[in-house]
Amino acid sequence: MKTKSLLAASLLATNAVASILQPLEQQPIQEEELYLVETEPGETQWITEEQKWELKRAGINFMDITDTPDLGLFNSQSLTKKPQKVTFPSSPAHNGTVHSLLKSLSQDNLRSNLEAFTSFYTRYFRSTYGAESSAWLFNRVNETITNSTKTSSLSSSSSDTPTPFVRVFPHKWGQSSIIATIPGTSNKTIVIGAHQDSINLFLPSVLPAPGADDDGSGTVTILEAFRVLLSAPELANGSAPNTLEFHWYSAEEGGLLGSQAIFSTYEQNSRDVKAMLQQDMTGYTKGTLAAGKPEAVGVITDFVDPRLTDFIKKVVETYCEVPYVETKCGYACSDHASASKAGYPSAFVIESEFGDSDKKIHTTEDKIQELDFAHMEQHARLTAGFGYELAFAEFE
Repeated sequence: MKTKSLLAASLLATNAVASILQPLEQQPIQEEELYLVETEPGETQWITEEQKWELKRAGINFMDITDTPDLGLFNSQSLTKKPQKVTFPSSPAHNGTVHSLLKSLSQDNLRSNLEAFTSFYTRYFRSTYGAESSAWLFNRVNETITNSTKTSSLSSSSSDTPTPFVRVFPHKWGQSSIIATIPGTSNKTIVIGAHQDSINLFLPSVLPAPGADDDGSGTVTILEAFRVLLSAPELANGSAPNTLEFHWYSAEEGGLLGSQAIFSTYEQNSRDVKAMLQQDMTGYTKGTLAAGKPEAVGVITDFVDPRLTDFIKKVVETYCEVPYVETKCGYACSDHASASKAGYPSAFVIESEFGDSDKKIHTTEDKIQELDFAHMEQHARLTAGFGYELAFAEFE
């Protein structure tokens, strides 16, 4: 009996082990997800997410085109739509009005908004913090609109008057892009953008990424310009001939994902975007000054629309208190590349010559203490001047 019971127990144990091991043996090996990235026009490769970060650590820009492989194809192949060759004003035409508006720009607002925005542990687009920071930004933009209506003629406008509004543009990764609109009398649209996400390239999902300069600085720069432009009744009440949009893109660090999604939608819907200006990193001057160079606004000259870029130089000369300096950043270095690929004229400005820009980005040390809010205000002056001038420009 004892021998039989031991044999039975052994058989039961063997069967139990087999029942545990069998499902494990039948489970397929999980392959790591691959993404199609474009590092130069037409040069693509399939890579893992970790290989994305390796590219960024090596200073190689890319667009993740996995979900948007046909961006730009509709506009390039359309039989009814000619390629955009927009003519921009020969010079700024609203100096008096714009200079008056610029007096309302506030470095205190820039600082307080950036302090709140960098208080999130990270704004990594796949993280809970990324979704929470996007929600905070949406609420802040909405508050800006609400506060402007309390102090302007909009509060007494008729219900038929188009009024500024903000909406989210959701994405599958959780962090939404945000679009604020100041309607004009036409659908001809001027876009001003920055990206809201941050990243720590060493361990994106684990380590903190305050992202003060990249691109918290651009985010609050265009937010402050938005606030000031809302104080102009002729803009806020919808009287301008062109529509203004302010975009805060999600997942720029992941390969311009948010901006590609938006401009892909705009292209498919035949949106008439006349110009797009990206503000990415607007607050760091230590590199410039340490090199013995004068403070300046960096105007990117490669992979941008030359006519729009020439107009931006004139806006800097008219409305900024520092000069511009020409510089280059390579293919797909920020969200303007998405607009360009979709067939829309785009441009990009940065805090300095590219070689003198902030080297602490994508780390735990991209902190607010490193930034120059007076320089950030210069970018806000550029943004407000650019927005007002093109809102009232005459386009075909």
